Amino acid sequence: MSDAYDLIVIGGGPGGYVAAIRAGQLGLKTAIVEKRGALGGTCLNVGCIPSKALLQSSHHYHMAATEFEHHGIIAKGLSLDLKVMMGRKDKVVSDLTQGVEFLMKKNKVDYVIGEGTIKAAGEVVITPPKKGAKKQTLKTDNILIATGSDVAPLPGVKIDEKQIVSSTGALDLKTVPKTLCVVGAGVIGLELGSVWRRLGAKVTVVEFLDHILPGMDAEISKQMQRTLKKQGIEFKLSTKVTGAKTAKAGVTLTTEPVAGGKKETMKAEIVLAAIGRLPFTNGLGLDKAGVEMDDRGFVKVDEDFQTNVEGIFAIGDVIGGAMLAHKAEDEGVVCVEVMAGQSGHIDYDSIPGIVYTWPEVASVGKTEEQLKDAGVKYNVGKFPFTANSRARCNADTDGFVKILADAATDAVLGCHIIGPEAGDLIQEVVVAMELSGSAEDIARICHGHPGLSEAVKEAALAANGRAFHM
Repeated sequence: MSDAYDLIVIGGGPGGYVAAIRAGQLGLKTAIVEKRGALGGTCLNVGCIPSKALLQSSHHYHMAATEFEHHGIIAKGLSLDLKVMMGRKDKVVSDLTQGVEFLMKKNKVDYVIGEGTIKAAGEVVITPPKKGAKKQTLKTDNILIATGSDVAPLPGVKIDEKQIVSSTGALDLKTVPKTLCVVGAGVIGLELGSVWRRLGAKVTVVEFLDHILPGMDAEISKQMQRTLKKQGIEFKLSTKVTGAKTAKAGVTLTTEPVAGGKKETMKAEIVLAAIGRLPFTNGLGLDKAGVEMDDRGFVKVDEDFQTNVEGIFAIGDVIGGAMLAHKAEDEGVVCVEVMAGQSGHIDYDSIPGIVYTWPEVASVGKTEEQLKDAGVKYNVGKFPFTANSRARCNADTDGFVKILADAATDAVLGCHIIGPEAGDLIQEVVVAMELSGSAEDIARICHGHPGLSEAVKEAALAANGRAFHM
């Protein structure tokens, strides 16, 4: 391992490791520093990937228990082996982390295990995980901060990862809880709440706001709440959690209405705190290095992702915006390419957001509420999956596709989908928006029949008042 680099990346999550790969491709002498002992960051190790593995497994179990007989398949004596399910999830994570480590070697990126601290521009001090091991200082022309985010604390509710858990603990429960209270109706809360509801837990979601999925299109949010309620998830909206007490029998939460009113208590075997995430900058030495942060703790950067200190850059969750792995990846690529003398740009209006419940939710661009607030005139094209042949064949007819197009130019301003495979269907619209496409462009493209993607075409047709199948 060298002690002099063109670039040192601190943080081995999706943003950091993709940036390191791109730097290696461009011929930059690169090192990546990660203290976890496994690359992939929160997303791969204790976030996106293990949760999706459990979402798929629990979906199969739920289908076998409730839907197979409609297909003439009789599943007798159905039982759950949670240990095997968790083992599969762990193997998915292990295989992928090893794959990322291989990619570092393939692209000639040095992988350094330890905690990285910025001593000054051009110097990173590595503290090895082993106690008593000698620290080392690495020299570099550029430093890229890609340390991601951490669980946001909930005042009065102390996470112990046993009875009161974060997303990390919720991915590793040893038994299915009889009752689970999820605090926070965002993506993480709804996904993990869905996993344990399918496996048999009674799930209640407590949310401070008067709606679920904050930031999503309001119509999508309402439809999703109705759908999840049908699946057995209960909701307590406009409710604030003020405290929690643990005992052998479970957790007692204290709640009160946001608007004021009588305090109440509710009990659950397990409580999942999922109210959001905060930038992770602990131990980085940013103060000493003179790196500016805003009042919420996010690192401030310019259009090239450079901080106020020349040679120190930052990307991903730590700089704010949508806390999404794919957003961090794109920022990492653009940052490194600019660093190498090339050019790059990100259209933040074309970054999709996806919720991997069933049905899935996917969104890109502006919501109706945002367009109304901005005074933009727009057309709405909606098409329900009940009118889609493939959705009918699959018995997955909940939801719809909604396309928002500029009333004057027909440019696609946003798309919001709730329905089967929404996360894959949204990509067609992302491409159209990146290429400055219109609803008419999507409507004129031939879509295979019978296919779920025909719902996107029909919504595009509907934006100009001429859907064929409704």
